[in-house]
Amino acid sequence: MTAWIAYTLAAALFQCWRTALQQRLRGELSVNAAAVVRYLYGVPVGLALLLAYGIATGDTMPSMSAWIVLLCALAGLGQIIGTNLLIMAFGHRNFAVGTAYSKTEAMQAAIIAVVFLGEHLSTLSWLGIAVGVGGVLYLSLAGRGLTAKELLKGITQPAALCGIGAGLGFAVTAILVRQANQAMPPGDLIHKALLILVVTNALQTLMQGGWLAWAEPQSVRQVFSTWRSSSRVGALSALGSACWFSAFALAPVALVRALGQVEILFTLAFSRFYLREKARPADMIGALVVVAGVVLVLIGSH
Repeated sequence: MTAWIAYTLAAALFQCWRTALQQRLRGELSVNAAAVVRYLYGVPVGLALLLAYGIATGDTMPSMSAWIVLLCALAGLGQIIGTNLLIMAFGHRNFAVGTAYSKTEAMQAAIIAVVFLGEHLSTLSWLGIAVGVGGVLYLSLAGRGLTAKELLKGITQPAALCGIGAGLGFAVTAILVRQANQAMPPGDLIHKALLILVVTNALQTLMQGGWLAWAEPQSVRQVFSTWRSSSRVGALSALGSACWFSAFALAPVALVRALGQVEILFTLAFSRFYLREKARPADMIGALVVVAGVVLVLIGSH
């Protein structure tokens, strides 16, 4: 197992865990406030990881130009916009369509990476990405009474457009993070990834925190009063992002995002073994398709 695979699997696991905790937090905080805690409480954890890594390796802190800071800001903004669009997709009547279309992120990331970063993928990897996206779409729609024909027909619905926009926002974030790492002076890729994480989270705290203070001043106090649960969400978010950013530094974005679709398998496992929910036949079929896509991606990456 190469390092990028381990980082991606860890990132997907942390993200699944963080999402589960954040859903519980949503009962205490508004949408914007719940997003702010990810960045605000994530900064100290990211900073601790950065300092610990530097001490362990003996490397000096990587340098960062104004251009890199701008890339970090744009990456952070892309994630904020993607998250808000996904929430908007939930708000529309046919939220299943929006959720499903947001899962096209891996394919969008692959296309953007090939066009703008010049990344090269094997035919088998492309096939794996397509199969994986198909499996995730199937899982997203399973049990919701929507057919593939209805999904395609609903592509112009507001929910679908928000979902596609959310996937694009997340894909652009991944591309910009990798671009920032590549634009920095030569050095330890993981050290640079951790620095990019800290700067990005700090800028996201300023951006969305500033919006929260202006639009929902009453929510600012709640962000701090819920620090016990919020800090856990922020810590898991930082750990997940640290793994994502490290994986982006080591491998093509398309491969990382394609493998990252195993998050939905972790979600199914959490549902089955922790919440004791009964697995549906459709879940098992979709999971097998996702696994098949991941296997094809891994074979095609070597």
